[in-house]
Amino acid sequence: MLQDIFTAIPLGFFLAFMVGPAFFILLETAALRGFKAAFSFDMGVILADIVFIFIAYFSTNQLLRSIKDDPALFIFGGSVLTIYGLIAYIKAKNATYTSADFELQKLKKKDVFGIIVKGFLLNFINIGVLGFWLGLLIIFGPSLDMEGSRLIVFFSTIIITYLVIDIFKILLAKKFNKKLTPKRITLFKKGISCLLIIFGVILILRGIMPEKIEQIEQKFETTSLEVDEFKL
Repeated sequence: MLQDIFTAIPLGFFLAFMVGPAFFILLETAALRGFKAAFSFDMGVILADIVFIFIAYFSTNQLLRSIKDDPALFIFGGSVLTIYGLIAYIKAKNATYTSADFELQKLKKKDVFGIIVKGFLLNFINIGVLGFWLGLLIIFGPSLDMEGSRLIVFFSTIIITYLVIDIFKILLAKKFNKKLTPKRITLFKKGISCLLIIFGVILILRGIMPEKIEQIEQKFETTSLEVDEFKL
């Protein structure tokens, strides 16, 4: 069991630093709304991950592969993410901020619930996350003998490691609240919105032209390996 835990911890680190929509929204929430809001958002993201893990475990590989590679799901998820990013950008552009916007206000129960739902949906619409958990199950499942108790320990360790790293990220991002100005907060929100739009467009392109996107990713990975070899 210790071997399963030690195998899962590096994967938790990797998951915590995967650059995606949830990564940037988590940092934005921590900087602008404080620890409790960011932690609630992270709980929503983790809840979506747990749902994906259960889907991967209880479904057949053939069904999962057909869902994971369905272009319509990529286009739908990418469209939702792009629209969300555009709306957020327009709001940031037209908003007028004051010093009160930088003060961390106490969250109400309904606010916490809404933030959790936001984290869940933002992670759930990214079909690539399902592919990530499916890949882990396919790769590590046989070595764990697909035994329920070992799988629980393995995936729980990944989630816990991910959560611990995220708490440190939240605490670090929270410190930026004291340095926010109206101009900085506008640029910050615009930047996050643009990143969401970019991720949305990438998902759409993955649905429209999956082969070309895979070729670009392979070229990028090959170039990265060549650069690393050159440094060595």
